Amino acid sequence: MEDYQHQLLMVTGGLICFCALVKCIRFMKYVLPYTWSALPQAFFRSLGEWAVVTGAGDGLGKAYSFELAKRGLNVVMISRTLEKLQRVATEIEQATGQKVKVIQADFTRNSVYENIEKGLQGLEIGVLVNNVGMLHNPLPCRFLNAPDVDENLVNCNIISATKMTRIILKQMEPRQKGLILNLSSGLGTFPCPLYTMYSASKAVNLFANVAQQKMCLEKAFICTFSKALQAEYRAKGIIIQVVAPYGVSTPMTMHQKPGLITKTAEEFVSESLDYVTFGDEIFGCLAHEILACVLRLVPLWVFHSDRLQEAVLHLFTSYLKKRWRKP
Repeated sequence: MEDYQHQLLMVTGGLICFCALVKCIRFMKYVLPYTWSALPQAFFRSLGEWAVVTGAGDGLGKAYSFELAKRGLNVVMISRTLEKLQRVATEIEQATGQKVKVIQADFTRNSVYENIEKGLQGLEIGVLVNNVGMLHNPLPCRFLNAPDVDENLVNCNIISATKMTRIILKQMEPRQKGLILNLSSGLGTFPCPLYTMYSASKAVNLFANVAQQKMCLEKAFICTFSKALQAEYRAKGIIIQVVAPYGVSTPMTMHQKPGLITKTAEEFVSESLDYVTFGDEIFGCLAHEILACVLRLVPLWVFHSDRLQEAVLHLFTSYLKKRWRKP
């Protein structure tokens, strides 16, 4: 009996060590992206002539538009404010020499997609970046203290991704190539108190406590939608990936000061595009991959404890305000 227990412990320990080794080896691809799986210089251009970026007027959308243009693609920029789109489009055309087309659309309304589809007709689209999103409140707060923007937030953060994917995927499938990046959030990787609606609408996992938080009906969605779609279309040469950043300095985050974790939009986008072949779900940059690994070690009850929530409401709120910058 003792020999059996000893052998069982050895086998269990060996499996744990093997799993840890596999995780370490897989993590090395983020440390050494250029030697692990370097993308050919013409990779993005080979997917198609055009890229489509939603929420392209500023922040990550603007950065993706610039970076994809630098990598040889013409860009369709879609956002709400026409003047801002036109200004950024001119900057991109002058800086990169690529063509830029703008489409004005307010993604909180479901009536915009017919006009978008008309505007995209005749374009060979190789890349779609579903970036558009809104944050109900820049500071942590309890659900009932947040503004009531539920419908707008769902339309903008959820419906837009499905509608845009349907429009673009229809033309990618016959060509059997394309890349779809669905921008999510690190806050959506677990049920996040004090950011309930945002973490819900940007969620990247299905959670056990569906009845506990409204979030689980809303966007325990982006990851499962993307991964299921990837399973359907991987064999057809189409890459569909969830990108879930943590801290990025954008207007939506009140221009937080960049640091070890908080990246500028340009830094984050440039690095994340090097990881497009690294799996169905990434956190976009090495710092955020490491942070995600650390947070996964923390039990969920810690995040949900009353004491931590009170600390976040007071200490973290003060910290965020100190790091806000004027654009």
